[in-house]
Amino acid sequence: MTTEQEREKIQDQFKQRMNEDELLNCMRCGFCLPSCPTYIESDFDEAHSPRGRIALMKGVVDGLIEPDEDVERSLDLCLGCRACEPVCPSGVRYGHLLEEARDIINQNKKHSLPVRVLRKAAFHHLFPHQSRMRNITGLLGFYQRSGLQKIARNIGVLKLFPETLATMEKVLPPVPPMKELKNRPEFLPSQGAASKRVAFFSGCLMDTMFMDTNNKTAKLLQAAGCEIVIPKNQACCGALHGHSGEKAEAKELAKRNIQAFENLNADYIITNAGGCGAFLIEYGHLLQDEPDWRERAEAFSAKLKDFTEVLIECGFHHSIPLSLSSRVITYQDSCHLKNVMRTSSAPRKLLHAIKGAELREMKDADRCCGSAGIYNIVESEMSMQILDHKMEQAKASHAAVIATANPGCLLQMQLGIEREGLSDKMKAYHLADILYEAMEKGG
Repeated sequence: MTTEQEREKIQDQFKQRMNEDELLNCMRCGFCLPSCPTYIESDFDEAHSPRGRIALMKGVVDGLIEPDEDVERSLDLCLGCRACEPVCPSGVRYGHLLEEARDIINQNKKHSLPVRVLRKAAFHHLFPHQSRMRNITGLLGFYQRSGLQKIARNIGVLKLFPETLATMEKVLPPVPPMKELKNRPEFLPSQGAASKRVAFFSGCLMDTMFMDTNNKTAKLLQAAGCEIVIPKNQACCGALHGHSGEKAEAKELAKRNIQAFENLNADYIITNAGGCGAFLIEYGHLLQDEPDWRERAEAFSAKLKDFTEVLIECGFHHSIPLSLSSRVITYQDSCHLKNVMRTSSAPRKLLHAIKGAELREMKDADRCCGSAGIYNIVESEMSMQILDHKMEQAKASHAAVIATANPGCLLQMQLGIEREGLSDKMKAYHLADILYEAMEKGG
């Protein structure tokens, strides 16, 4: 519970740090309402809509509203999907306001001891250190391969966990052995003459739990004529920190990445995770108050592209034969890839290029699936409501495959398939995995 002293500090920080011009840009027109999943799923509660949350922030700045538990709850329940931004006629950067507000509250509120320990462990001692991420993921791999997973399932240990976590354990991908996790390349040549030199952002989960997808992404880029540099000293993108009120740590991670990538003479910096890409592309905003870093951050972000955009630019879909056995594929947009990086047509063009596959659009393909980083863990009830809606649309498409381009979305869609009992009829894959299989079968 927030104390009176904490509320006074939070209110003062809101007045000092919140961008009042951005708050005033909101015209309260309501164009954002049909795009907001939490507004819809909360039976149209204005407090859980973008304009409602902006009104709460403005009320705190003006001293008309106390930053109490209700305000904090409204901000916490937001997915941060930013679907409100593309439809806003005033161009309000809602995501920036949300992150600033969350950081103010987090930095001026005393959390309980268990929460403090958990946040410190995750945000300061785990995600910023890729070697530790590998070790933790390696333990998961040992659990999967050693027989412990089978034993845990047989004796019912997973029943002790919340249903969402227990189901999520079933859909985790097989983790590569530790030797493979540690033996990562730093340079990959193009196939044939190099038309582009790209730097690859590996990511935390993508280069551990989803390492196979990273490898396939690299092979697609090589086939498209890209030589690839992969700086070893890159770090976590900082998205989880930025979205969870750990802005100072996010800034430090951003600086590490800028230093790692800025002297590589690369045409582009490539990512294959929409959530990471959306945060990386806004490093200029994150470091806007630091003159020594702002220009460097903007130069970094200017080179950032999703791997699908680069494949299209290199003519991959025209020059490489792509083929699959007859199947219907539907595409689930990554919120951040579409709403922040503004990439939605490139993935579809690539899927359309696969012979034997039919791309069938599902209704509301661009509505959030409810993953949102760790949202599906900390806000499980709302996340599952949103996922249930998504699965209704996926089932209505009669697709055998759901394609997406973000690890969180992928796990969430696999979770939805498992919850619906459709694992024998429907699968979810990262787009890179589908394209790689199509390239192999295309010869």
